Amino acid sequence: MGDKSPKAVQKKTSQKSTKANAVTKKKLEAVAAKTAVTKKK
Repeated sequence: MGDKSPKAVQKKTSQKSTKANAVTKKKLEAVAAKTAVTKKK
C-alpha cells in the first residue's frame, strides 16, 4: 500500500493541507461568531 510515486506523494500532501485549512477555517469562524455575539451586547 505504500505508494511512493511523486503523484501519490503530492496527492497525500494536498489532502493534508486541505484538512489543515478546514480546521483553521472552523477555528476562525468560531472566533468570529464569539466576537459577533459579544459586540451585540
